[in-house]
Amino acid sequence: MAGILSACLPLPAEAQIGSVVVRSPRPFGLFVGDRFDAKVEIEAADGFAPQAASLPKPGPLTYWLDLTAVSVAPGPARDGHRLWRLSLTYQTFYAALDVRRLDLPAFTVTFASEVAHATTSAVAEVPGWQISVSPLREIQPPPVADPVEYLRPESPNPRLDPALPRALAWAFASFGLAGLLALARDRAWWPFRHRPARAFAAAWRQVRRQAARPDAEVAYREALLALHRGLDRTDGRRVMGEDLAAFLARHPAYAALAQPLDRFFRASREVFFGRDPSVAQRTCPFPDLMATARRLAAAERAAKAGGRS
Repeated sequence: MAGILSACLPLPAEAQIGSVVVRSPRPFGLFVGDRFDAKVEIEAADGFAPQAASLPKPGPLTYWLDLTAVSVAPGPARDGHRLWRLSLTYQTFYAALDVRRLDLPAFTVTFASEVAHATTSAVAEVPGWQISVSPLREIQPPPVADPVEYLRPESPNPRLDPALPRALAWAFASFGLAGLLALARDRAWWPFRHRPARAFAAAWRQVRRQAARPDAEVAYREALLALHRGLDRTDGRRVMGEDLAAFLARHPAYAALAQPLDRFFRASREVFFGRDPSVAQRTCPFPDLMATARRLAAAERAAKAGGRS
């Protein structure tokens, strides 16, 4: 049952302030550090509103009591009066040694009504009210013959059988290892990276590694050689530019890369047999060379996954 404290103040002649009621959901059984709420309901004449400056300010009220939150909201209106609800949140720091009642301080709230060329004010007196605080522990426990009896015995911990969790852990570890091996084989990672069937995967790694070298000209030459070795290993023979059509006929999985491969062979011819290696960079820039190597590795992986050579 909510605690209710009412203060029916003498009404002024203009009946500006009506009843003032303090309600607390639980004004008892409070311990040190607890927060508790209070609701103050104030009836005021229509047109009167509480002034924000007159509301209680959050902060310490006494050495054992803090006001932590304050809010106000209008309620319903009837018979020329409006009900205003003031919500307060307190926190007690009283370290009680026994059950006792404590008084909360009273306060006032100023209401004002502004009309043309004048302001009328009225004061609502909110009365103090009480709470009941309790100690965290008893001061003097009942006497016993042996002080050890004050201590609670340790509760035995249940022994759990680790067989099932261990079996599940091994099973999940096995599934994870199998998935990792399958992924390594699909991506031609170690120890599968040296398989002859994944020549373009190895070439793509070499080309990507060359991109980090500071000497751009040497890196470009090494990337061309890496892609040449990938083509040769895939076909099992030396593949030159004039062999490209026959290579694509024997390996149709790479037919979509005919134009990039043609640019690659023309750039390679300029680098290794031409007089101006810079022409190769314009024919097949290094980013295009990397993209060709990556697409060849992807086509190789897709062909192997689909059972094509």
